[in-house]
This record gives sequence, structure tokens and C-alpha cells, in this order.
Amino acid sequence: MKSFNVGVIGIGDISDKYIANLKQFDVVHLIACASRGWEKAQAFADQFGIPRAYACGQEVIDDPDVDIVLNLTPPSVHAQYNIAALRAGKHIYSEKPLAATLEEGRTIISLAAEKGLYVGCAPDTFLGGRLQTCRKVIDEGRIGRVVGAGAYCVYHGVDTFHNSPFFYFKEGAGPLLDIGPYYLTALLSLIGPVKRCSAMANRASNTREVLGGPCKGEKIDVEVDTHVIGNLEFHSGAVASIITSFDVWDSEMPRIEIYGTEGTISINDPDPLDGPNIFGGPVLLRTKKEYRWYGFPRPDHFSDWIEVPILHRYTSTSHEKNSRGIGLVDMVYAIKGGRRARASGEMAYHSLEVMLKMLQSAREGCFYSIESSFLIPAPLPQDFPDGEDR
Repeated sequence: MKSFNVGVIGIGDISDKYIANLKQFDVVHLIACASRGWEKAQAFADQFGIPRAYACGQEVIDDPDVDIVLNLTPPSVHAQYNIAALRAGKHIYSEKPLAATLEEGRTIISLAAEKGLYVGCAPDTFLGGRLQTCRKVIDEGRIGRVVGAGAYCVYHGVDTFHNSPFFYFKEGAGPLLDIGPYYLTALLSLIGPVKRCSAMANRASNTREVLGGPCKGEKIDVEVDTHVIGNLEFHSGAVASIITSFDVWDSEMPRIEIYGTEGTISINDPDPLDGPNIFGGPVLLRTKKEYRWYGFPRPDHFSDWIEVPILHRYTSTSHEKNSRGIGLVDMVYAIKGGRRARASGEMAYHSLEVMLKMLQSAREGCFYSIESSFLIPAPLPQDFPDGEDR
């Protein structure tokens, strides 16, 4: 079984989760890592048994033995390293977002196509057991034709706990671009490409005080809108609303609901950082047979939501130990088998276009058509990756 050599650029907060997960798969061989300082890179390499440590990302890209670059750098330089790796003939798997601008994103997609290389991009939580179970329920026709959806991630932002929350309130960040990709990608993987979008947005304050962590008491200059409400029209005809916010103290809204002609799927975690931000968790179903109000008087008791059994792998509900990187593993098998990767660059670019045009709509007060498209990723087999080499 051929393994692919992976070099990692960026060893921040989430890198240890990626590395721990990728080491479980024989098709991935981690051979190099880089940070902005060699000492930090070497310590990380020693911790995870990675043979080569570099002092900058370009050295990983220049390593002739690296087949795939895993880009875990800050979002502002995602495109820089993605483009450099593709120009060097490497496949890439990037943390979200794929790029900061549509021009950068188009360059990445066109360069990969020109060179016959693969582009993968987080989030890959839609490959977890929970959202794959939602996909199975939809594909089996249990809720009929999807006509609508809602996605809601509202909380008070990272300034209550993060070690350095300032970036999240700068241009290029904010709730939509930070947490929105998880929610939007979940909808895209279940419903398909968006045809047009609109949005409204505001911010509770132009300055905030850090409420927790080592920077507690420091001031944050807020450069972006921190409460964004969007509307999406899909090519399928379905419509959806999406709300992301750093200005809400608490909420009882579900994280995601999918509405069909025959029933509803609900993901209703109380924690706004769960939902499609994690790989597992319950999937609730109510069909027209369990509808609450058939006639009057209304009944005193209603039938419970049905909890759908989850038969897929990758069902962690933890933020510390999860399945980040399964999208890269799938991309490796896609390269080997000559098929499309599920966490594809095309879907990531489409997500980026939708989010940036939502923000543009909020500024200008009009609908925007979405020019890009993608193919809905194939369902992940319940026993993935077993059977991929048969």
C-alpha cells in the first residue's frame, strides 16, 4: 500500500489534533513540519515522531520528498502557502478558509487544475457520523424533498476564553468567516450549491473587553460586523437561513435543521460550538406521522423525536479529541483511486464565495448571484477507509 508523504506548515492550536489522527492511517506518512522558529518546530517534531523540522514553511514546500502540504497556518497566509505548494507540484490540504479573497481562491483552483493536483480543505466535520447520518436520512427519502433549512451559531465569541482573541474581530475574520464554514459546509454537503444569497449585519459595539484568559481586561477594536443574518437560495430550489454571531449571551435555537416535504431533521445541541463543529452527536427526526397537531383540541402529550441510529465511524463529540484530518485521508484515497475528494477545493471555494458575497450584500443591501458550483460529495462509507484498496 503506497503511503503519501505529508509536510505540515503551522503547528498552532489544532495541529496536534490533526497529527494524532493522521498517524492512525497507513496511507499517510508525516515526514516534515515547520514553524516560524526552528526550536518550536523541532520540539513538535520530537513530540510526534516527525523526522524533519524546518524553520519556515517554504522549506517544507521545497522538500522533494513531500507529496502533500498540510497548511495549518493563520488564515491571512493560507493562500500564500497553498499557491506556493501547488506551483511546486504538491497536492494541498488547507485549513479553512481556502483563501482570503475570491481572486486568491480562483488562482488556487485554476492552478491545481492546470497541474493535475488535488486541493482539499477543511472543515471535514461533514464526514463525521452525525452529518453522514443526516445525509443517509435524506438520501433514503425519509424527509421527502428538502425545501428549507436553518443553521444557527450564536454565542458571545472567543473573547471569553481564547488566549489571544484579537484576530477574530479584525478584517478577514468575524463570526461568519470563523465559525460559518462549519455550518455552511454542512448545508452544502446535504443540499448542494447555492444560487444566490443576501444578508444583513451589525455589531453590538466598536470596542470589546476581553472577559477571560490571559488577556482579560484588554480592549479589542472591532473591525467587522459581529452579528450576521443570511438568506440562501439553492439551485435545488431549497431556501435556508443562517445566523452567526459573537454578540449573543445564550440561545435555545437548534444548530441545524433540515426541512423536507415529509419530515424534519434536527441537530439541537445546547452548545453553539457543537453542532456541525463536531463529528458526532444525536440526529433527531420527526416525520409527518409524528406531527404534533392533527385537529383540535390539541393533545396534552406529543410523540418524542426519533433519535436516528448512527452507524458510521468518526462520532467524537469532543473538541480536544476528534477526527480532524479525515478529509485529508479521503483525499489520499481519492488520488490513489482517481476519484473526487469529498472535502474538495471546489466546495471550499464555493463556500468562500457565498460568505464573502453575504458580507458584500450586508454592506450594499442587495442579492448576489453565486458564480461557482461543485458536485455534492459522495456519501462516506460507514466503514471508511476499509475497502478503499480493494
